[in-house]
Amino acid sequence: MEGSNIVVDIAAISKMEGSGDIHHTICIDNDKSAVRKKISEEVAKLLELKAQLGDEAPKKFVLKCPKGTRDYNPVQMSIREGVFKTIISCFKRHGAETIDTPVFELKETLTGKYGEDSKLIYDLKDQGGELLSLRYDLTVPFARYLAMNKINAIKRYHIAKVYRRDNPAMTRGRFREFYQCDFDIAGQYDVMLPDAECVKIVAEILTQLDIGDFKIRINHRKLLDGMFAACGVPDDKFRTICSAVDKLDKTFWDDVRAEMVDEKGLSPEAADKIGHFVKFSGGIDTIEQLMKDESLAKQKDAVEGLEELKVLLTYCDLYKVTDKVVFDLSLARGLDYYTGVIYEACLQGYAHKPEASKGKEEECVSVGSVAGGGRYDGLVGMFDARGKKVPCVGVSIGIERIFAIMEQRALANNTKVRTTETEVYVVSAQKHLVEHRLKLCQELWDADIKTEQSYKKNPKALDQFQYCETNGIPIAIILGQSEIESNCVTMKNTVTRAERKVSRDDLVEEIRKELSSLS
Repeated sequence: MEGSNIVVDIAAISKMEGSGDIHHTICIDNDKSAVRKKISEEVAKLLELKAQLGDEAPKKFVLKCPKGTRDYNPVQMSIREGVFKTIISCFKRHGAETIDTPVFELKETLTGKYGEDSKLIYDLKDQGGELLSLRYDLTVPFARYLAMNKINAIKRYHIAKVYRRDNPAMTRGRFREFYQCDFDIAGQYDVMLPDAECVKIVAEILTQLDIGDFKIRINHRKLLDGMFAACGVPDDKFRTICSAVDKLDKTFWDDVRAEMVDEKGLSPEAADKIGHFVKFSGGIDTIEQLMKDESLAKQKDAVEGLEELKVLLTYCDLYKVTDKVVFDLSLARGLDYYTGVIYEACLQGYAHKPEASKGKEEECVSVGSVAGGGRYDGLVGMFDARGKKVPCVGVSIGIERIFAIMEQRALANNTKVRTTETEVYVVSAQKHLVEHRLKLCQELWDADIKTEQSYKKNPKALDQFQYCETNGIPIAIILGQSEIESNCVTMKNTVTRAERKVSRDDLVEEIRKELSSLS
């Protein structure tokens, strides 16, 4: 800049001095010390800013879902919607109504309800003076809802997302954000009648979804407590030992025994007695055998639990699900709020192709629990000022594991999944017919027929028919100049490729007949 001039317009100054429209300029030689000082200061600021930013290029923004979560494409969502439809249909068939609750609750609402799993609850940063947590399940919010609204009896289902700070296993359907599908019966009713219906509902849903052979394992918390007492487990260790037993479906007895003895301070003798009992599994004959056990006969809780289980299995027989139900004394379910019967549905094995389960093509793969639940008579009372109890029993369907299985099966079988429900596609056979297409679409939409058309004014006929084939649209309605003049259309079955002329006056009725024959 040496040798050049800096020109400063001082019109504003002139105006303040009353000089009217006269402008003055001052030419200042830039070698003046004041200018050099100002430039030096600005350069220093720029150098300081450069040092703060560093020489490296800005890092690229990482586009990913948070750990334990995922996106779902249209094919996956279509499969999910089909599963939800089956489940909701079953819930409604059994007379349930639905509710919804907030995705987060007061932290104190969730605290102390989940035993050792409480560490998996997501706590939120303090917002406006309330300590909040994301809901861990739908059962505790349901109990809070009953207590808050003074409800003594309801049969409800609730399908919503829950959150757990767990170690995700995405391929097995274990996420940090996932759906639960809950069905619960609240109210004072006779022994095992609501409980048996919950077991029946699980059997119905898993049978309808056709995801493989399954067994519903059942047990009773009173029987477990009586067994622990008979084995010499101190009262204050019941829940923590129950939590250890709950791991038997995931690990070996030796590991569970080591946890009970080495970590939780149970005597080796008591642990060995528990090891004897948890091997019992079967039907009513096994329950009758346990009823004769002298050590259990001395425990009131054990006797009550065995008697109720016998009634439950009798009802299951009447519901024709006995072949799917098995009593298993190793089933514990670690949640603290269970007070009575507990159950868990497990797939015996899963293969991508159904015939593989018969040993033809590939071995079945174990995927574990796909539903669980039980009775929790004391949970609502925890939220009531007077401790008023509302007996409840319910079941939760492990929907994410079911989704994972069905998605893998569709992929393995190369199954074409429709992602839309479009029934009719309006095709232009010639140019300049866009207005006629719009009128026809309007008529079909008004008749509640799912209809699409091209968003181009003059689309190619081949492209339109290709769209029908790609998206599985069963009927194409073809419009040409001759059809318009004769007040008719050409109806084409895109599967059989059969075509016929149909009067515009009879079009809606003829489309419905065609759709009925296709279904």
